[in-house]
Amino acid sequence: MMRNLIAAAAAALLASAASAAPDPLTAPIANSRAAEWLAPQSPLRIFGNTYYVGTAGLSVGLIKTPAGLILIDASMPQGVAAVEANIRQLGFKLTDVKYILITEPHYDHSGGAAALARDTGAVVVASAPTAKVLRAGQVGADDPQSGLLKPFPPVARVREIGDGEAVTLGGVSVTARLTPGHTAGSTSWTWNSCEAGQCLNLVFAASLNPVSADGFRFTGTPLPDTFRRSGQRIAALPCDILISAHPDNSGADAKLKALAAGAKPNPFIDPGACRVYAKRAAGLLEARLAKENATASAR
Repeated sequence: MMRNLIAAAAAALLASAASAAPDPLTAPIANSRAAEWLAPQSPLRIFGNTYYVGTAGLSVGLIKTPAGLILIDASMPQGVAAVEANIRQLGFKLTDVKYILITEPHYDHSGGAAALARDTGAVVVASAPTAKVLRAGQVGADDPQSGLLKPFPPVARVREIGDGEAVTLGGVSVTARLTPGHTAGSTSWTWNSCEAGQCLNLVFAASLNPVSADGFRFTGTPLPDTFRRSGQRIAALPCDILISAHPDNSGADAKLKALAAGAKPNPFIDPGACRVYAKRAAGLLEARLAKENATASAR
């Protein structure tokens, strides 16, 4: 009897220790803007079958279909708990998530992909260049931010998708639009959503801003033209509602606050949003190139 009690107590202690052990897939990644990016944000229905389940500074989209859910982006590792709580708050189960689509393989947008894939059983989908980075958990030398970005939990299984190909679930198709520049495999995603007889074109846009590690120069590389082509592509998309990977890059942060406050008409419905987003990015690129040229002339 005593031996059984001791064995039971030991098993309980081991179980308690295991439950208290840190989760390597959600271990925090430090960033000076992490508190801002991960500020709480209640889940919101953007339009029709489309919801926002991210935090205040990192967009995560959710698309409801008759056969389950599609997520777009995965936040930081330490943001996974908030994303999962938002999914549950909307009345969904984590196992309802069937796909996780990725815009870019930086830890602020896909660092939580491994944990979310584990917790939901969903398939992670990304462009070929992005998939390569996701599997490694670290950006390569072709990324302008190489050397600046920290590694993140790798994703063992990633389904690759090509430009113009779609992920279809429950009759809803989400199409991959390659928009490289910020990363080699940056991908924006488009789909249609209907509400009260009104059907609109939605775009979840990858970042277009020319950010880099110290010492990197865009001048003299193919990247400026790559950025310009991607901006032109996003500007030309059928786009009634835009969700950008970082809400503050498109004014979606203000729209989220307005929507939460019950603003009418829907602040996200803006057929010019993609053109404005692309124009802003083009201005950032030209300013960056001008700065690089000025620095070179001063030497």
